[in-house]
Amino acid sequence: MKTTYRKIELSVAKYGEYIFLLLLILISIFSTTLYNNSKEKIVNEYQNLFENIYFKRSVKKIFSSTQPRFLGIRHIVKSGESLNSILSNYQISDGEIKIVVEKLRKKAKSKVLFVDMKIDFVLDTENNSIVELIYPVSRTKKIVLTKNKGKSFEIKETITKLTKKLFYKEGIIKSSLYKAAKDLNIEDSIIVELANLYGFQIDFQRDIYKEDSFEILYEKFINKEEKIIESGNIIYANLILRGQKNALYYFDDEGKSRGHYDVNGASVKKALMKTPINGARLSSSFGMRKHPILGYNKMHKGTDFAAAHGTPVMASGDGIIIKARWCGGGGNCVKIKHNSTYQTVYAHLSKFGRGIKKGVRVKQGRIIGYVGSTGMSTGPHLHYEVIKNGKKINSQKLKLPSGKILKGEERKRFEVQRIKVDVLKSEIISSIN
Repeated sequence: MKTTYRKIELSVAKYGEYIFLLLLILISIFSTTLYNNSKEKIVNEYQNLFENIYFKRSVKKIFSSTQPRFLGIRHIVKSGESLNSILSNYQISDGEIKIVVEKLRKKAKSKVLFVDMKIDFVLDTENNSIVELIYPVSRTKKIVLTKNKGKSFEIKETITKLTKKLFYKEGIIKSSLYKAAKDLNIEDSIIVELANLYGFQIDFQRDIYKEDSFEILYEKFINKEEKIIESGNIIYANLILRGQKNALYYFDDEGKSRGHYDVNGASVKKALMKTPINGARLSSSFGMRKHPILGYNKMHKGTDFAAAHGTPVMASGDGIIIKARWCGGGGNCVKIKHNSTYQTVYAHLSKFGRGIKKGVRVKQGRIIGYVGSTGMSTGPHLHYEVIKNGKKINSQKLKLPSGKILKGEERKRFEVQRIKVDVLKSEIISSIN
C-alpha cells in the first residue's frame, strides 16, 4: 500500500507542472468566453441605441446647433476656372447655377473671370443653395444677387466711391530693386510695373549697382474706410544708376498717346523689350560655347535666362504668333513675327500662356508662356532668340528701334504735364521733410 502511495506522489511531483499549465489554460478559456459574451451583449445594446430614431434626432439636433447654417465664402479665381465650375465645387445644384449665370449675363458685359478675381457668396448649408452672391465688375462696381422669400433672385448694382491718393517713395538699392521697394512697403503690382517700364533699356542683373537709388510717385485708390482697394498708375519714376538719372513721366493725352515718356518726350515703349522676363539671370550669352548636353562646341544662337520654374515669359513686342508647339530640342516654344524685319523665339517653356496658339495677335508684355526645362535642357531657363531679316542676332547688343516720340502740340502738352509733376513731387518731398 505504501508503495502505491509512493508511486502516486512521484507521479504528481513529475507531472505537477503540466497539470498546473492545463488548469491555467482551462481557466483562461472560461474567462475569455465570459468576456466575449459580455462584450457581445454590450455591443448589441449600443447598436440598438444608435439605431433608435429618437437618439438619431437628438444627435442631429446637437450637431446642427453647433454649426452655422449660413456660411460666408470668398473664392479667389484660379486659372481656367469658370463661374459654373466654381459653384459646382461647392455642390450647388445645376439648376441654381444656371439661374445665377443667366441673371449675371444680363448685367455683366463680360462673363470672363480673371485670375485672382474675388467672388463672395453666402451658402445655406442645409440645402447647399446660394443666399447671396457678390460679383465684381470693376474695382468700384459690383453686382449683388440676393435670394428673396419667394426663393427667386433679386439683382442690383453697387458703386463704391473711391478716393485717389498719391504716394511718394524713394530708396537706396542695397541688393536688388525689388528688395529695396519691398522694404518701403510698395505693393507688388507697382514693383512689377516699375520693372516693366525699365525693362526696355536696363538689364536688372548687370546695370544696377549697390548704392544706386530710385524715386517713385504713384496712385492708390482708397474707400471711405481708408482701405486700399487698388493701385493706380505710376505718375513718375526715376532710376538713378551711378549718378545718371532715368526719369519717366506718365502722360495721357485723352487716350491717344497714353504711356510713359522720358524728359525728351520719347516713349519708354520700344519695338522690342530687351529682356522678356523679370527676375532672371543671364546664364548663357550669344556665341560659341560647349553644349551642356551634346558635349562639343556649338554656336549658341540665342540668350539664356535662368529663372525659377513657372516664371512668366512675356511677348517682347506686338506681333502675331506663327508657332506655338513642340520644337524638338527647344521643347515647348513660341515664335512671334513682329513685322517684316523682326521675329522672336522663346524656348524650353513648361507650358503656354492662356489662349496662346498659332495665328493669335499679341500685345507687348502679354504672358505667352512659363519658364520650364522641356526639350534638351539641363534646368529651368528661357532660351530667347531675336531674328532680324532671317538672321539670328545677339539680342543683348541689339539697338532697339525707338517707340513713339511726341511732337508739335502733343509735345507742348507733355511739357506742361511734366512740369506739373515735378512741382507736385517737390511739394510732397517738402511736406515729408
